[in-house]
Amino acid sequence: MHNQHINSIAIIGAGTMGNGIAHVCALSGFPVRLMDRSIEQLKIARQMIEKNLKRMAQKQRITPDQVHSTLARIQSYTDIKQAIVDVDIIVEVVPEQISVKKAVWNEIEQEIDPKRLKQTIFATNTSSISISALAQELIFPENMIGMHFFNPVPVMSLVEIILGEKTSEKTFKTVERLTSNLGKTPIRVHDFPGFVSNRILMPMINEAIYALYEGVAEKEAIDQVMTLGMAHPMGPLRLADFIGLDVCLNIMKVLHKGFQDDKYSPCPLLIEMVDEGHLGNKTGHGFYTYTV
Repeated sequence: MHNQHINSIAIIGAGTMGNGIAHVCALSGFPVRLMDRSIEQLKIARQMIEKNLKRMAQKQRITPDQVHSTLARIQSYTDIKQAIVDVDIIVEVVPEQISVKKAVWNEIEQEIDPKRLKQTIFATNTSSISISALAQELIFPENMIGMHFFNPVPVMSLVEIILGEKTSEKTFKTVERLTSNLGKTPIRVHDFPGFVSNRILMPMINEAIYALYEGVAEKEAIDQVMTLGMAHPMGPLRLADFIGLDVCLNIMKVLHKGFQDDKYSPCPLLIEMVDEGHLGNKTGHGFYTYTV
């Protein structure tokens, strides 16, 4: 079974994850078409990519020439139809809501050249949404796969590759090879709520929040036990702030609903903090205080 060759990549969504994925793809030599409805967001993405590349050059991990050539490989679009012309893979990186993602894939199917539809790979960057559910209404569900990149994308080597019920082995092999070509480590995972990463990580974070909520220890103490005792690079409460408490809550809800098991019910303190708008780094206040 031959896997196809990936020559060009479209990335739909130019937020934090989208610009990180564009950075990595372009640095690895792939022409990238980065699409977002917002011109402002595309400008911010380009500035962010340039800043991160220059930082890499300062640390002598890449040359100044690589900074220029990488930026030259990224073209920006506000129109989906133009962005997906003649690409081999479309990576969707829109917000983590199934309705939003489904709407984007429906639009892509309508706008893509029908002659290319059968051989174009559809990849979704998701940390918790079912690949099988996203692929349900597609004409070629065997072409849909999950690529769960981790933040910050240029730094983190893991990509969870998630196979839906109908994902073909050919699609998997092609995406596995692409991931390796990006200098990342592909890990094959099947389509269960939370996949592997969040099924294990989020209940741990939730349990750390329970430990704080029940007064087992102060937040710094809980985080130090995990960094010093378990060699975690960051304590679970600080990590929750970094991920976003709203994101943590959403994933706990996905796990709770998906498994119908109360061991996944979110801690009341997490719910309360999200209700109050204390979401972590991005709002300046979570378990810790930050300057925004």
